[in-house]
Amino acid sequence: MGDDIEDVYGDLDTDVSLEEFRDAVESKVEQMGGLADEETAAMLIAHELEDGEVNGVADVEPEMDEVKFIAKVTSIGDVRTFERDDDEDPEGRVVNVDVADETGSVRLSLWDEQAEGAKDELEVGDVLRVKGRPKDGYNGIEVSADQVEVDNDEAVDVQVQDEYRVEDLSLGISDVNLTGEVLDAEDVRTFDRDDGSEGKVSNVVLGDETGRVRVTLWDDQAETATELSQGEVVEVVDGYVRERDGSLELHVGDRGAVEPVDADVAFEPDTTPIDALELDDVADVAGVIRSADPKRTFDRDDGSEGQVRNVRVQDDTGDIRVALWGDKADLDIGPGDEVAFVDVEIQDGWQDDIEASAGWQASVIPLADGATTGDEDSGGATGLSAFEDGNEPESTEDDTESADGDDADGEEVEFTGVVVQAQNPVILDDGEETVSVETDADVTLGQEVTVRGLLRDGRLRAEELH
Repeated sequence: MGDDIEDVYGDLDTDVSLEEFRDAVESKVEQMGGLADEETAAMLIAHELEDGEVNGVADVEPEMDEVKFIAKVTSIGDVRTFERDDDEDPEGRVVNVDVADETGSVRLSLWDEQAEGAKDELEVGDVLRVKGRPKDGYNGIEVSADQVEVDNDEAVDVQVQDEYRVEDLSLGISDVNLTGEVLDAEDVRTFDRDDGSEGKVSNVVLGDETGRVRVTLWDDQAETATELSQGEVVEVVDGYVRERDGSLELHVGDRGAVEPVDADVAFEPDTTPIDALELDDVADVAGVIRSADPKRTFDRDDGSEGQVRNVRVQDDTGDIRVALWGDKADLDIGPGDEVAFVDVEIQDGWQDDIEASAGWQASVIPLADGATTGDEDSGGATGLSAFEDGNEPESTEDDTESADGDDADGEEVEFTGVVVQAQNPVILDDGEETVSVETDADVTLGQEVTVRGLLRDGRLRAEELH
């Protein structure tokens, strides 16, 4: 019969050892009082092992009667007491333990003796074998644990650390402390829960030297978004990582907080060159705003009013129109500003060109001067740097010889364009090229002017402007 037990065990996909399986079969035979032989008992034990065993935490569903899985402890809450209608044990005890594996995370509820044991014996980083009953909880699925055993011989690839950077975040971790720069903050939105209560949610985008992450703030934490300023440095305390539309988000509930801190954190955008953008991309774009159109309003199909504003942004590889929708149309950005547009959708634009759409999911982040154009103090500026700061390249010996020769007076040209920089030098844009004009004329942004004069060294020296 021993071979029969091994045959049944060999067909199992389980973490239970053969020795443990034999012990369970022996106990089952005794329990059945001789009504089942070892082979029958082995098949019954195999059925019990397979029933409810999931491949990962992400497979746990509240409709399941029972689940079994292995996961790593990522945080341990405080033991709470409550009153129950039981004369023998009127005071109940419970502790919440967050666990995770490579597929996701889930909260365990440990009761009474288990709760006391968790307080004294469990540590963050322990690997647990869990058997319990799943249900819908306040912050997602929770598992009321029936059996919990520590098994640190098992490996679960979930990193648990005291402080995280954006690049350290992975699905399933909780108890996350992360410090970042506020890149964007949105208004609070309300919604109705299934139980009829009203919930609140808001979003903040944080960045550090390793990347950026959208932070979702729930209920009492949601109002925090209205108190934060772009560029402020904050710390997220006790956040947990979730996935949305294929991207990781950091969530903050009633246990967590977002607090301003005195720390040096600088977001460094990792952007896609404009000439590499393709239709249907979701990308990050950064550069200097070359022109900005007035804001326009329009009526939606549902009768509400919307608004949009178009700007054109340029980097060293090209330029693209960016449509700013909703509240983003009110942002105080204009020609000469360096800006990063994060999570914009690349769509069909005007005249078969592509354009970027900055909707609700996108962020618009003003950058420090030189963030996209390079070091402004590194000698003569060329290309986009020359456009941004308006400085001519330093003269070289060859330039001086040319100035003394036949071409010293330059080429007589006429150029018509829209003013995208009003101070001297004035910068004009005709939609295809940009020209820097030396003039003391009084012009305003958005004004269309025509200038005649000498073009030399990439700059037009105005003799006539109207």
